[in-house]
Amino acid sequence: MDMLWNGWGDPARATPLPDTVTGLLRDLLGVKENGTAPVGLAEIDLPAVLDDPAREALLAAVGDRADRVRTDAESRVRHTRGKSTPDLLRMRAGDVHDTPAAVVLPGTHDEVLAVLRACAGNGLALVPFGGGTSVVGGLAPARPGPFVALDLRHMNRLLDLDPVSRTATLQPGLRAPEAEALLAEHGYTLGHFPQSYEWATVGGFAATRSSGQASAGYGRFDEMVLGLTLATPEGTLDTGRAPRSAAGPDLRQLVLGSEGAFGVITSVTVRVRPVPAVRRYEGWRFASFDAGAAALRRLAQDGPRPTVLRLSDETETLIGLAQPDAIGASLAEQGAGCLAVVGFEGTEEDTAHRRERAAAVLAECGGTSAGAEPGERWAHGRYSAPYLRDSLLDAGALAETLETAAYWSRIPALYTAVRDALTTTLTEAGTPPLVMCHISHVYENGASLYFTVVSAQGDDPVAHWTRAKHAANDAILAAGGTITHHHAVGTDHRDWYLREAGPLGIEALRAVKRTLDPAGLLNPGVLLPAD
Repeated sequence: MDMLWNGWGDPARATPLPDTVTGLLRDLLGVKENGTAPVGLAEIDLPAVLDDPAREALLAAVGDRADRVRTDAESRVRHTRGKSTPDLLRMRAGDVHDTPAAVVLPGTHDEVLAVLRACAGNGLALVPFGGGTSVVGGLAPARPGPFVALDLRHMNRLLDLDPVSRTATLQPGLRAPEAEALLAEHGYTLGHFPQSYEWATVGGFAATRSSGQASAGYGRFDEMVLGLTLATPEGTLDTGRAPRSAAGPDLRQLVLGSEGAFGVITSVTVRVRPVPAVRRYEGWRFASFDAGAAALRRLAQDGPRPTVLRLSDETETLIGLAQPDAIGASLAEQGAGCLAVVGFEGTEEDTAHRRERAAAVLAECGGTSAGAEPGERWAHGRYSAPYLRDSLLDAGALAETLETAAYWSRIPALYTAVRDALTTTLTEAGTPPLVMCHISHVYENGASLYFTVVSAQGDDPVAHWTRAKHAANDAILAAGGTITHHHAVGTDHRDWYLREAGPLGIEALRAVKRTLDPAGLLNPGVLLPAD
């Protein structure tokens, strides 16, 4: 099943906003319904841009199977850009100027290599396409001329499972639910559950250094990766023959986070863990965001470390976004202060032991138990927020997210700087926003901040958000944060990534790209500027 072409996920799951929310948007933020209906998919007519020699070369690369090289309008539109709010706004307006010339669906590593050779021989750029969930412009190459979207959905097998070493080798086109189902048949789990879980793929997780909502217990995806195979225009790169090695710099780190700019990931070897016997989620209340953050830091540094650990600020708690399924409930029902969700997974004995010890720490830090209901409600609705964004866009609101991370000592100033940048920029433009934030990934030395912004759209919503996003990006770097914790660089963050990495660091990455992709065909303009 394909995602909604101009929105998120399964169209059958779209739900209208409750009257309480639409009233809040109107009265608090001045949101007005957009009188223009979105363009329909059938209304989009695309010219053919792939010449016959190029099409024949691509067909030969995938065994002359006509269904594996698609040039019809619908296939091309469905592979246009990703799922950021600007992406969706452009799609709703019928803007498909950066649509691929063809969608190619290889089935093997060798076919990927053959497609790369065909693209090189015909001057075609190539963009790897997994679940299509990028929210940072990672699927729109910044290079003139036609390009190919390489859809990896047919590379969706569990290649190997080693129960002794507790490793699994997965193909990149496996969507996360499919990967979990295949591993569960053998009693294992990845434990990787980002908000994009229902649609994102294993290859995309590795290419973007994804981080799941249970990262406190299972780690980020890049921490799970033990080995990768990369197909490049210059051949194959195999990395990772042992869990750790002192044999030079770790080449896995060049592939992780490379966002398709260096090659196409064709297999990923990951560590797996036994499926937990029990899962327990619960809520805790704190009087302030600072108090809650101090409690999270205490658990992250001194333990016990929960599997899930997240904290919503006062605004996010009040609105109910801490529990997406609670949106629309009365403000009194949401409660004051800040809501933390704490989750434990594992054996019955280990889970009970960690819950008891964590409860003592949270109480000592000023927390009050809210029982299981808030935690279970969060777990039930944790993949609902992107659908909520579609409904907000339908109602005429602008809704978008951004994230960063920093060391614990910098978190308070970073939080204030980003909130102020967003609030000031959007208010000065005549659309005062609602800015919400939560801590969703914690480490011994720091944490991630994840912001959600809602405002009226303004006369030009894409330009309107771009100004606010740029102001937030500047604030992030000035306050000592990283430009992205888990959304990746894409094109949206690229100019700030250049500043963060520095000239010498960027030149080192350019040298890698010149070696692996000398013609600059792979995802040009993503991660690094196109030559």
